[in-house]
Amino acid sequence: MNTPTPIEDLRRVMARLRDRDRGCAWDVEQTFDSIAPYTIEEAYEVADAIARGDLGDLRDELGDLLLQVVFHARMAEEQGEFEFDDVARGITAKLRRRHPHVFGDVRHANDAERAAAWDAHKSAERSERGDGDRSALAGIAVGLPEWLRSVKLQTRAAKVGFDWPGIDPVFGKLHEEIEEVRAEFAREPRSPEQLADEIGDLLFVCLNIARHARIDAGAALRSANAKFERRFRRMESLAAEQDMALPSLDLEAQDALWNEAKREERE
Repeated sequence: MNTPTPIEDLRRVMARLRDRDRGCAWDVEQTFDSIAPYTIEEAYEVADAIARGDLGDLRDELGDLLLQVVFHARMAEEQGEFEFDDVARGITAKLRRRHPHVFGDVRHANDAERAAAWDAHKSAERSERGDGDRSALAGIAVGLPEWLRSVKLQTRAAKVGFDWPGIDPVFGKLHEEIEEVRAEFAREPRSPEQLADEIGDLLFVCLNIARHARIDAGAALRSANAKFERRFRRMESLAAEQDMALPSLDLEAQDALWNEAKREERE
């Protein structure tokens, strides 16, 4: 008897977990909708392992992400829709189709021409699927994290010329949006809906600045989160070293600990 490949063994394990008579009750009751949040979470954990440079953890996180693909494919197979091999064949065919400069005789003069060809291929594929949306914004998934969807919307619009000519007007827009948020805070009675709308505009402009700077906004925010967590935990440690609990300190004392944590990092 042939030893199964690792992916075959994984698929068999998944099938057993989903077995209604002999499987795991939790796995059996899952659906595409219930598993989707875990799929997104695992993708972020892959990104986190990469950001930390932890290749051992990356191997494990990629396994968790692969499990999500196998899980979804198994549920589809149970419904008679498709199976894992169809997923693999589909992405393989797509890669060959979208890279005629690698797998065919097409040659591109530069990166811009290559990117245009890539967009044309995707547009043609949408047409073949019967998608009649001809907008420059077509195909941007609504299920993306909203910050990422903002960047993609702005990038697509920029490709047809709808973009700020430089960074200075974007900073001008940023100051304008800050003032509009400030005005909503000052309004009485305050409208939560209008305030949310103005804050959304402010965040959209911040992402535009990141795009103009060619900065990965997600990576920048992850770095900011990590920095805040690192400094806050150091504040707690500094307070404990003085036999004090952080919640018992007033804001001025807490701010002094924050500045001490920052100073230690700089040194």
